[in-house]
Amino acid sequence: MSTFGLLAELAALATRHAPGDGIVTTAVPRFGLIRANAPTEPIQALHQPALCLIVQGAKQVMLGTEMFQYDSSSYLVVSVDLPISGQVIRATAAEPYLCLRYDLDAHLLNEVILALGERAPATEPKETAGLFLSSVTPPLLEAFLRLARLLDTPEDQAILAPLVEREILYRALTGDQGARLMRIARPDSQHQRVSRAIGWIKENFRESLRVEHLAQEARMSPSALHHHFRLVTQMSPLQFQKHIRLQEARRLILAEAMDAAEAAFSVGYESPSQFSREYRRLFGAPPKRDTARLRDTPALMAGA
Repeated sequence: MSTFGLLAELAALATRHAPGDGIVTTAVPRFGLIRANAPTEPIQALHQPALCLIVQGAKQVMLGTEMFQYDSSSYLVVSVDLPISGQVIRATAAEPYLCLRYDLDAHLLNEVILALGERAPATEPKETAGLFLSSVTPPLLEAFLRLARLLDTPEDQAILAPLVEREILYRALTGDQGARLMRIARPDSQHQRVSRAIGWIKENFRESLRVEHLAQEARMSPSALHHHFRLVTQMSPLQFQKHIRLQEARRLILAEAMDAAEAAFSVGYESPSQFSREYRRLFGAPPKRDTARLRDTPALMAGA
């Protein structure tokens, strides 16, 4: 089947299983669908490690000051938890933005790397950002199509989905950015040490952050942590913690109906006025207006 035919069938499946704006969590583990019927404004979100494949429309993503724009000719890989800004830039009601999101599992990725043996790509020696684009190939599209078709045959999912997942990872590892993908699974890489630091911040974001203690958790020197953390995330550990705090406060206001002051204290802020200033700077609106907008527009919360 041609690339056009593969994308057309994937778009038809995604349209049927995601009939409205927003994110659909499917019955296939780690596999989700995102749809937007119109362009969106830039939306801040904490993106988990994933492979995101657009089958219709286009999007741009900001990590720090670096912009990544992609469509069906390339796919996005997020290798660690990253605060990003995403904006759908091409979508209409007739041809909505449609994205397939496959959440990466380091253990499964490592299994495929071990099976590759000597064919596994060498890990890229130079540390780079934890978000990158890679070229779409027909074999990768065919693997995603097999995964998407399983949405129509629930009885086949338990047996076939794990096999197709491994094929997707195989195609990605043997693609043009396979060396960068390798870093997710290597326990001794600087990338994994930064990932440990990110995990600690996520678990302890309410506490005051001491870089020396964080460096110990990551098994790095403070200077090495600061250097590699900024390379991967495009921000300092303190800036990352602020993003995590504000994202959690946003969730508390949305999901648990907290007011802004209560959410601010809950995530570690001592000053509600400072919280409101930093919230507006990150999300573009004060807490009350921002969360009302999110409730009214589900597609704004899409994470791919």
